[in-house]
Amino acid sequence: MKPLTAEWVAKAERDFATMERESQVAEDPNFEGICFHAQQCAEKYLKARLCEAGVTFGRVHNLVALLESVLDWEPSWERYRADLAYLSAFAVSVRYPGDSADWDSATDARHKCRVFRMAARQSLGLDV
Repeated sequence: MKPLTAEWVAKAERDFATMERESQVAEDPNFEGICFHAQQCAEKYLKARLCEAGVTFGRVHNLVALLESVLDWEPSWERYRADLAYLSAFAVSVRYPGDSADWDSATDARHKCRVFRMAARQSLGLDV
């Protein structure tokens, strides 16, 4: 694995750990934080896979746009399009007033993140 790919993976795993920790909070969990870190984990795994393929990319946060770039190497990831579109909405919107997340959206985001993370880790030859 390329060193830069490994950095993306490490960052993705930190977001995953934050999402998981916050999901265990019994009193006043940060649903927006769970959703945001689920999106960030998926984004960084997409970027890790692109990096490993030698594809350059900018500061893109739209997960579907990143998916479009990775499909040449991971055509089976098309099945995650709807999940990634769902997660993509949490990159910015829930971090500002006027939009919020609840238990249901946090649970959905966490599940979608976990499923995509497993596929990404498998693709990169990492333990799942």
